[in-house]
Amino acid sequence: MLFKKFLLLIVLVTLAACSGAKDTTVMTPKEHFDYALEIYTDEDYQQALTEFQTILLQYPGSSVNDDAQYYLGMTYFNRDQFLLAAYEYSKLITNIPASPFVPMAQFQLAESYYQLSPPAPLEQSYSIKAIEEFQAFIDFFPMNPKVEESEKKIAELNEKLAEKQYNNAVIYGKMEYTKAAIQYYTDVVNNYHDTKYAPLALQNKIELLVQREQSREALESIAIFYNRYPNHPDLSKVKEIEESLIN
Repeated sequence: MLFKKFLLLIVLVTLAACSGAKDTTVMTPKEHFDYALEIYTDEDYQQALTEFQTILLQYPGSSVNDDAQYYLGMTYFNRDQFLLAAYEYSKLITNIPASPFVPMAQFQLAESYYQLSPPAPLEQSYSIKAIEEFQAFIDFFPMNPKVEESEKKIAELNEKLAEKQYNNAVIYGKMEYTKAAIQYYTDVVNNYHDTKYAPLALQNKIELLVQREQSREALESIAIFYNRYPNHPDLSKVKEIEESLIN
């Protein structure tokens, strides 16, 4: 008897849930989108995915097509499905370039890759992709309020890339592969000169050049250090190295 009551309760709950769903087949595209957006706002992202995908399939040329495309990307983003979100944002940018959603789609495309960017020791292709997309956003929409945030995130990602290159150089140096270490330090200096790792890399490069008895190259790097980092805390150490080479 108790089991039958339990089954009846499940049936009643299911029917109540179904009765709350709306018949979208009688809606206009705008009404359907408004309904989907309401579901999205209520954070029922699984159902929102279904509704936005249905809108895109049923009304491919409607005025709400770009709205649904953008919010489909946002739904994936809010579900932490960042690759799928990036794909949907890219479709909007490519297929509906005149849409007013394009600026935010471009920012969100970059943000999706930013969210996928791993810690510095790991492979950094997503970080590089995020930088490219943030830079594209800045280039195409220089007056957008999100530009400042984009610039900060580019700087943060560059710091991470510089850290990885710097640590690679340190490892090669410890293994006494000095030529490879110098190359990695050079990459940090040339490609990430605005990061905290650039002056450290340049100093280590100078020390390795002295170790390899490449005095001319060491002095050239010292001149670069003076020019770029005249107030760096390790400036005195660099001056000591210079004096040892000159005297």
